Amino acid sequence: METLLKSIKKVIRWIVVGFFASTILAVVAYRFVPVYFTPLMFIRLLNQAGAGDDLKLYHHWVPLREISPSLPRAVMASEDARFLKHHGFDYKAIEGAAKRNMKGGKNKYGASTISQQTAKNVFLWPGRSWVRKGLEVYFTALIELMWSKQRIMEVYLNSIEMGDGIYGADAVARRNFDVRAKDLSERQCALIAATLPNPRRFDSKNPTAYMFKRQRWILDNMRFIPSFPKEGEDVRR
Repeated sequence: METLLKSIKKVIRWIVVGFFASTILAVVAYRFVPVYFTPLMFIRLLNQAGAGDDLKLYHHWVPLREISPSLPRAVMASEDARFLKHHGFDYKAIEGAAKRNMKGGKNKYGASTISQQTAKNVFLWPGRSWVRKGLEVYFTALIELMWSKQRIMEVYLNSIEMGDGIYGADAVARRNFDVRAKDLSERQCALIAATLPNPRRFDSKNPTAYMFKRQRWILDNMRFIPSFPKEGEDVRR
């Protein structure tokens, strides 16, 4: 029995070591290597195949310098205004969301930062379990420690779902606006950002009145968002 317990402890120890080693190496690698596929992309493809639908996957990785400078500002205005100031978690937003959720109601408010969404998109799967949320916190801390804010934004804008089968800035620019990501206008960027709460429901190619309302709100907020710093520049200026 004692020998069995020692063997189990040894296996568990190696599993833990293997987990930390593999995840840290993955984060280090993605600091330099483009993210061509994400777990969500594979999940969507499996769902499409299971439903007998045509497979749709539109994704073109482009560096941040080839994305319109208005798009980082638009997603910050929409999703995470304090992205350049926090270290992965916006505690003020978390506190505000918790207070609103305590009041009840059908809508549940979240406070995920761009860093958290990037960690989820690249390393994890959709869901609301405590295990997945705990892993999200872990990977968020890792990328904030090992990546620059510019790299986090670059990966975010290239990996986030922006429509049915559409992932990333260049794919949505080409599919919905017939331009390259770097040629997106400020209004187009705000419209793309307006879809992010639910990109499979809201379509930037065929916007609804609600989306135009969100676009105006985002454009107003963008006035208070500074130009996004280039790699090497001070992000907390």
